[in-house]
Amino acid sequence: MQIDKRLILFVPALLWMGCKNEAPPADANGHFEATEVTVSAEVGGRLLMLKAEEGQTIQANEWVAQVDTTLLHLQKKALEATLHAIGKKTQDPNPQIAVLEEQKRNVLREIARFEKLVAEKAALPKQLDDLRGQLDVVEAQIAAARRQAGNVNTGILSEREPIQAQIQLLDEQIRRCAVYNPITGVVLAKLAEPSEMVAPGSPLYRIARLDTLELRAYVSGSQLPALKMGRQVQVQIDTPDGSLRKVPGRVSWISQKAEFTPKTIQTREERVNLVYAFKVRVPNDGSLKIGMPGEVVWE
Repeated sequence: MQIDKRLILFVPALLWMGCKNEAPPADANGHFEATEVTVSAEVGGRLLMLKAEEGQTIQANEWVAQVDTTLLHLQKKALEATLHAIGKKTQDPNPQIAVLEEQKRNVLREIARFEKLVAEKAALPKQLDDLRGQLDVVEAQIAAARRQAGNVNTGILSEREPIQAQIQLLDEQIRRCAVYNPITGVVLAKLAEPSEMVAPGSPLYRIARLDTLELRAYVSGSQLPALKMGRQVQVQIDTPDGSLRKVPGRVSWISQKAEFTPKTIQTREERVNLVYAFKVRVPNDGSLKIGMPGEVVWE
């Protein structure tokens, strides 16, 4: 029986082409995940507005929610009224001092006149001394009026500082009633609705950046030397036609300690093995989803 030599050459070539098109075996398997941020209300009250819907993209620092501030504004208004009333309690010493200043000027004129009379021996020196004593009394009264008004006003104005501090506290609470989105991302879950009462720290929604996902996978101790921070790897994901699509990735994190193989692996032999977790950061063109499986290939 003779075999065609062309057939002998064709079969190995066909086998080689089939092996060439076959996807390389995966060095690690895992699932895609994203860092989720839970946005909460800082101040309790009625939720007036929440502009966050599941699947919606929200920009960083965008105003997304508002808690009712009516009660806080009323409290602030009452404190401002008290502050205004305190200002009216202050004493103005100027009218009283003006009267004493006029008396002082009259006494000074009398002293000047009596100095001439005493020089001419038309008046007694004692009269001049009495006038000088009156001048000392008037000057002492002026100084006392100024000190008294200052002490009274200092006590009254000291009441302003605690009220101003309370107003500043209310301003800060009012500011925190407005909720701003912390990061640019996609809303994963809406946890509250407008008109609901929320407490301080109540979660409103969860958001995550989906432009870049991380594939969390595990390797054995023998594979660990092949892992390096920043190393470029290939990530293979499933496509609708059943084939694998490759996307580039970079190792972004490697665990410093070993752990048991995740419970998703059910065989006893593999459960007792220690593995190391690592993450590969992969740019997302929109096709990657949280929880989607993926394979990592070193080369």
